[in-house]
Amino acid sequence: MARARNMKNPFFTVTPSPAFHFLSCAPFTSLLFSPRKSPRNHSKFLAPNDLTTLSFFFLSLLVCFTLLGAYFLSFLSASQQDSSCSLLSLSSPFQLKKATPSFFLTSLASSVVSKTVEEGDEDRDRREELGMAESVMMPLPAQGAAGIAPREEREFWEQPGGEGYKPCLDFSIEYRKASARISKESKRFLVVVVSGGLNQQRNQIIDAVVIARILGAALVVPVLQVNLIWGDESEFSDLFDLKHFKRTLRADVRIVSSLPSTHLMSRQIVENQIPHDVSPLWIQTRFSRLLNREGLLILKGLDSKLSKNLKPDLQKLRCKVAFHALRFAAPVQEIGDRLAKRMWIEGPYIALHLRLEKDVWVRSGCLTGLGPKYDKIIAKIRESQPQYLTGRLNMNHMERRLAGLCPLNALEITRLLKALGAPSSARLFIAGGEPFGGDKAVQPLVEEFPNIVTKEMLARGQELAPFIRKASALAAIDYIIAFSSDVFVPSHGGNMDRVMLGHRAYVGHRKYIKPNKRTMLPLFENSSISAAEFGSIIKLLHRRSQGQPEPRTNKRSRDVIAYPVPECMCKQRTAIF
Repeated sequence: MARARNMKNPFFTVTPSPAFHFLSCAPFTSLLFSPRKSPRNHSKFLAPNDLTTLSFFFLSLLVCFTLLGAYFLSFLSASQQDSSCSLLSLSSPFQLKKATPSFFLTSLASSVVSKTVEEGDEDRDRREELGMAESVMMPLPAQGAAGIAPREEREFWEQPGGEGYKPCLDFSIEYRKASARISKESKRFLVVVVSGGLNQQRNQIIDAVVIARILGAALVVPVLQVNLIWGDESEFSDLFDLKHFKRTLRADVRIVSSLPSTHLMSRQIVENQIPHDVSPLWIQTRFSRLLNREGLLILKGLDSKLSKNLKPDLQKLRCKVAFHALRFAAPVQEIGDRLAKRMWIEGPYIALHLRLEKDVWVRSGCLTGLGPKYDKIIAKIRESQPQYLTGRLNMNHMERRLAGLCPLNALEITRLLKALGAPSSARLFIAGGEPFGGDKAVQPLVEEFPNIVTKEMLARGQELAPFIRKASALAAIDYIIAFSSDVFVPSHGGNMDRVMLGHRAYVGHRKYIKPNKRTMLPLFENSSISAAEFGSIIKLLHRRSQGQPEPRTNKRSRDVIAYPVPECMCKQRTAIF
């Protein structure tokens, strides 16, 4: 029996609680544990002193259990709120974590263990979520119209409710268990060469992280291919905060700045023949053996090749990379924030992403709307470089336009904004490159909305000088300013517009008006519709397309970066912020 008394519980170190000492104090000790001598006359009835003592005993017992109950209720409440009181270690559900003070009673052990494990996991998740909330890029606050503005104007600036959806990246237990091994990988490395403009590069970097996770390989910081069109020689660290990128993803994938010397002599086979919509199984089947044999895999031409339908954990990882890890480098973020504040301080503004550049007209196969002179220039370039024309080759110009495949020109954007209730006094920030046709290309917009601003107009002195030959950095500055706008409107779909759609939803459902071109354009040709009727129809067409969350599951081909509901946003209490 002495042995039994000295055995220690492997999960708990039991220390007498203050409540236990309270029970052992007089008069409880004498009443509970000291034998009472019977009176000599063995009377059936208790003496008056006995009745008083017994009454005091039961009263004291009642007070004792009341205090004991309150004590344990306060403990359970504190254990839910304060992670420092978790019983178990965060690294393992079976590793004991010291609790101070240690006041658990042995009789509660069996009923508390399972609950405490769950609470320990919740505390860990909550701490990670708080860290994630600090890492996300946030816009300046939405401002809205003044209270004295007309109703139609107030409605235009009004922000959507969001239906209660908030970011929540709750990775599964299986994902977390695998992370311990993958985040320490030191034998197999993935190198990815990314190309294109800023937002193409971002998409490929996101896919690179996910593919590294699928293969269980360490990721070398992605290589940015020199952009031959713009002559941009920027490296990863010129555009993005490399230290933040590594730190944010350290629990998901090991990221290294360069290949170790042991792998420099590996046979370097560049894989660039990757089909569209490849699944994780295809990636593992195709590359695992090569990666195990050579210790090195180099991928190129990765743009939008990874399937949009992935397991929930991988979808969450895509959101984590896009909205948390890919923070812009400090010089880019600082100038972007500075210009955004100059725009924002004067009140609400609209950001337009005008896709009116020459290469957009060449690739889309559409007419510019600027007249025969300009259309002939585009047609000549298109004929000399037919590889640039993307898709639907059997359609003529009009069919492509009515199918919604062409950018909205300045006149069409103007009519859309007016029909939606934008006031002529509204300030417009124009994101995008130099429009083909110069001032003529934007003349209809300027006539109706004279308060048009670009980043060049917002900048003072030589503020933009360090970025003149860095097209991706200039695009990032456009992105930052547009991100803080009250309303965002793209003239044509593209990589920036998709990530802006999801990013604005992710940080609080900032208004995003996606033009319903296919339904709207035939109305532009109908001169019999009055302005009032036209406005009512346009508002009805865009009622749902103004920032309210639209689930990705409605169309499985959608990218979770553009539609983060339901994989990366939920209505549960475990939201990131």
